[in-house]
Amino acid sequence: MDDHLRLSDSDRIHALQALSTHYTDGRLDDGEFDERTRAATTARTVGELRPLFSDLPGGLPFRADPEGFQALLPVTPQEPGRAVSAHDAELREMQQIRNRGRKVENMDGAIFGVTLLVFLILQFAVGVNWAWMVWPSLVVTMSLPRLIYRFSDSDQKTYAELKEIEEKNRKARVEHAAKRMRELEDGS
Repeated sequence: MDDHLRLSDSDRIHALQALSTHYTDGRLDDGEFDERTRAATTARTVGELRPLFSDLPGGLPFRADPEGFQALLPVTPQEPGRAVSAHDAELREMQQIRNRGRKVENMDGAIFGVTLLVFLILQFAVGVNWAWMVWPSLVVTMSLPRLIYRFSDSDQKTYAELKEIEEKNRKARVEHAAKRMRELEDGS
């Protein structure tokens, strides 16, 4: 891709969005995010944007037009394959706990919803006096997702802590990114 290719306003906006994604994912701190977004708003060419993404997964968030036109096609940041370190193994384990936790949560919601629906149908539509029996069975059925996904009590605790930390950090980063985007929009 030619580094002298001029950027359009939508190209700069896409670059800002890509930087915001990297920031909200925790790859950039506040100062780096502010510095890079400032540089992206004033960039005139691809070459001026390239250094802003050189140390981020996926690199420059554009690709060349496959039909040979001198045009930029936006792409979203992706994590390239890399060697596995001890830190990466820990991150992968946390990601697996997070993924299993989400699946268990989704299945819990589905099980509770089905149990409630069965209770309401039995109690009010069919008029069965023993419809309350579905509630004790909920305890048994709620354990099934945990058995299927091998999700232990310690995994549950870790998952809850991860969710709390991630939500707090993401909220702060999103608020900062939104504030910075408003500042940049007001300044242009």
